[in-house]
Amino acid sequence: MSQSFADLGVSRPVVAALSERGITEPFAIQQLVVRDVLDGRDVLAKSPTGSGKTLAFAIPIIERIEGANRGPAALVLAPTRELASQIVEQTRPIAQARGLEVAAVYGGVGFEKQIKACKRADILVATPGRLEDLMARRAVKLGGIEILVLDEADRMLDMGFRPAVDRIVSACPADRQTLFFSATLDGEAGRIASEYTRDAVTREHAPEQVEAPAIEHRFVPTIHEHKLSALVSELKAERGLTLVFVRTKRGADRLVKRLGREGVEAVAMHGDKSQSQRERALARFEAGKVDTLVATDVAARGIHVGGISHVINFDPPEDREGYVHRTGRTGRAGRTGSAITFVNADQAGDVGKIAAALDLHDEWGSAGFTLKPAARPHASGGGGSRRRNQRYRSRSSRW
Repeated sequence: MSQSFADLGVSRPVVAALSERGITEPFAIQQLVVRDVLDGRDVLAKSPTGSGKTLAFAIPIIERIEGANRGPAALVLAPTRELASQIVEQTRPIAQARGLEVAAVYGGVGFEKQIKACKRADILVATPGRLEDLMARRAVKLGGIEILVLDEADRMLDMGFRPAVDRIVSACPADRQTLFFSATLDGEAGRIASEYTRDAVTREHAPEQVEAPAIEHRFVPTIHEHKLSALVSELKAERGLTLVFVRTKRGADRLVKRLGREGVEAVAMHGDKSQSQRERALARFEAGKVDTLVATDVAARGIHVGGISHVINFDPPEDREGYVHRTGRTGRAGRTGSAITFVNADQAGDVGKIAAALDLHDEWGSAGFTLKPAARPHASGGGGSRRRNQRYRSRSSRW
């Protein structure tokens, strides 16, 4: 039976604030987590992006802390400035129902405005690097932190933030409440989750697989000298908004210039751009004023734009997870999508492993590549074909 926010223990003012924003029923992860946080428990939550996890921790934080103008009482760590900005955008209107201030600190913008905001903040949302910068300047003190949230903790580890996160966690009071949100609780993510929390309850939200429009996956054999012309050919064909992935920040800027010389207007988005530059680029792309956005993986983490018809891997992703993350930007909201990956001869082995892991055997073979059959599981437990269908009931259902 579905529970209401009131059933979960959320106060009337906060329920009203949620209702004003059209949020009337809690998502599954919110039903799983909100009551535990309200009860003061540490929580390990496994939940994917887009599942409603921000409000799963924001709502009970807003209920539990009191604004006293003595520095932040809650700290949310996020891996990217785009995610930090989104958390603030979702949290601030609800926090106002209880007179709480929310502030974000992240790189790419000036210090002074953020320092002033921190002094007023009850809830602080921060990327690890910029928060350490402010701590070094003695502009932020974490001695009053009552609730600590690590959002997309697995991503922070992937980006190399473990040492910074360790130092920040050590600066928070030992008797704090800790909420750990991650797409996985295996491996290093699970180990640090146990280090940072005490007697934590584990909650997992695994969305039901639903039928979704198929994404067309294509692998295009290329050689280095002809990759640009192959990309231009794809971009001059009939299409909608197109997201082009490259490996490096310099590569993104260089590709935008090269496309411009070929008559294709594009904008770049990567970590060396200022926040205002990134926001302008994303706004132009989302509005369709520029229909090609060239991005690195880290920058694209915060891109949630509807209507992307094509994802093109100009540089192939490093692994299966990277491929799923990239191609998941298309084929949304009932639309079909295309995912195109350029493959040089020296990349065929690595990309072939990704194709095999995702059961894209036919698509890989259609490109003229030979794919070694992946090892199939033993028959016990239902067999390989059944497991494949469970994982990919529709080829795009997880993307």
